Amino acid sequence: MDRTGLLRILRQMLLARTFEEAAAREYAAGRIGGFLHLYPGEEAVAVGVLHATEPGDYVVSTYREHVHALVRGLPAREIMAELMGKKPGVSGGMGGSMHLFSREHRFLGGFAIVGETFPIAIGAAYAIAYRKLPEAVICFFGDGAVNQGTFHESLNMAALWKLPVLFVCENNRYQIGTEIHRHSAVVEVYRRACAYGIPAVRENGMDVLAVHGAAQQALRRVRAGEGPQLLEFETYRYRGHSMADPGTYRPAGEVNAYQDRDPIRFLETGLSGSPADRWQAACPGPDCISSFGDYCLAQGHLEEDCFARLEQDTAREVQEALEFARQAPTPDFQDAWAAFTCNRGGERFFEGESS
Repeated sequence: MDRTGLLRILRQMLLARTFEEAAAREYAAGRIGGFLHLYPGEEAVAVGVLHATEPGDYVVSTYREHVHALVRGLPAREIMAELMGKKPGVSGGMGGSMHLFSREHRFLGGFAIVGETFPIAIGAAYAIAYRKLPEAVICFFGDGAVNQGTFHESLNMAALWKLPVLFVCENNRYQIGTEIHRHSAVVEVYRRACAYGIPAVRENGMDVLAVHGAAQQALRRVRAGEGPQLLEFETYRYRGHSMADPGTYRPAGEVNAYQDRDPIRFLETGLSGSPADRWQAACPGPDCISSFGDYCLAQGHLEEDCFARLEQDTAREVQEALEFARQAPTPDFQDAWAAFTCNRGGERFFEGESS
């Protein structure tokens, strides 16, 4: 990957972290209601996987999907507006945090029911295979979903029909507040795919380049007609399951070990000295953004003030999104009725729908 690609990945990871922390503050201030499941710590998975996709691919996500939507190209201002229940939101302000959707970006939504992503992905993949199109479906899910019946049913169908779907497990070790070894007899998620003859790989989900490489290889096999593939990425969420969860069931030392090189604190040091000095001075934890930043510094892809400029750039984009969302109008009854009848501004939402 060239320097431009590496910096684009770094910027998206920083934007993701900045956006999510801003969403947390808005929730605490009462401007975002309902549930809010945040993504800090897991950015390498979304960015690494989605950078390996094509514009014609479909993406199906879970209720922790803000970053997937951002990386897929949905505008930050429209995502933030949706979180605040505002009319310009990607779902008209009526879906909220767990129901982002964009037909333009082939983002088939975030789904609040655990395991719901699987049958949606299978349906889309079947449509692609039926039409013999050169596209794929990327199905994100968490480790807590692998004990759902839909997981096994969908893997079986995908393997039976050799559907073009890439299953991506974001294994952050905790199903809400229950660690994986307490709810699963087989904790290595990728091993479950062998029951259906699906090739599967486990990778370090805190290393964005490892994620990207694994996703590239898997999607290459999918597009070659080799059928479904499964990737398990070991990652970690810094916050609780949702904003309502303080996460006290996790040892403080465990969380701190993953946060030791948090990029926000790293940037706040002012990044004084040479790139080599900064790389050596960084704390030894495995935060995905800082680790990738260190790599870019060590390889000479970043100049002296690049981190600071990227931080300022992403902060400005998120601030503009916040101001846009705060000032935007809320949907009214007519908007709700239009959505109910699948009618947006006089245009049918679904193609070919009769009146």
